Parts: sequence; structure tokens; C-alpha cells
Amino acid sequence: MGKTDWPETAQELSAELKNLRAGASDVMKAFSTIAQAALTPRALDVKTKELIALAIAVATRCDDCVAFHTKAAVEQGATRDEVLETLGMAIYMGAGPSAMYASHALGAFTQFEAAKAASANRG
Repeated sequence: MGKTDWPETAQELSAELKNLRAGASDVMKAFSTIAQAALTPRALDVKTKELIALAIAVATRCDDCVAFHTKAAVEQGATRDEVLETLGMAIYMGAGPSAMYASHALGAFTQFEAAKAASANRG
């Protein structure tokens, strides 16, 4: 597998999801409602919830989910150490295939973290 540009992947998928929202609006509105309810901070903060989502993305081997939830974890202030511990749990729960996807998620984190830092330096 070639090197994935994770920020580009997330951006391209966002465009496709916009088309899906237009074509299956009722279903996508319901999905959005579920997402909002799941992400509402209660006993767990949003960053923790995004790290859980990232672990599930790795364990289920969903590249697009890795892109979105890594981006969201970075936006919520997740550190490299937090992401690495999250990936360790995903590997523990998903064995060998999760180890391979954990490497994807770490690459995604590195790219999103660099993009965030570059954006902060420009602003």
C-alpha cells in the first residue's frame, strides 16, 4: 500500500459524504443525530470518545474512519502518547490486522498534527 495522504483522504470523503447526505437525507440526518448524541460530553469528554472511535476504526479496519477520527482526535487535543496508547488497545483487541491498521492511524496522526501546527503558525 502506498503512502496515504490522510488529510486529503478526509477532505475527499467529506465531499462524497455531502453527496450522500443529499441523496439519502433522512438516513444521513438520523446518522448525524446518533453521532451528536454519542459525542455529547457526559462521563467521557469528546477527546476520549474520539480516541475510542479511533480504536474501533483500527479494529474494524476502516481507512475512512481512521482519517475522520484521527483528525477529530487531533482537533480535540489528543497527544501522540494518547494516540499510541489507544492504538495499543486496538492492537490488543484486534490482533495482527489491527497492528497493520494502527500503523495507518499513526501515520494519519502525524500528518494531521503537522497540518494543525502549520495552520497555527500561519494564523
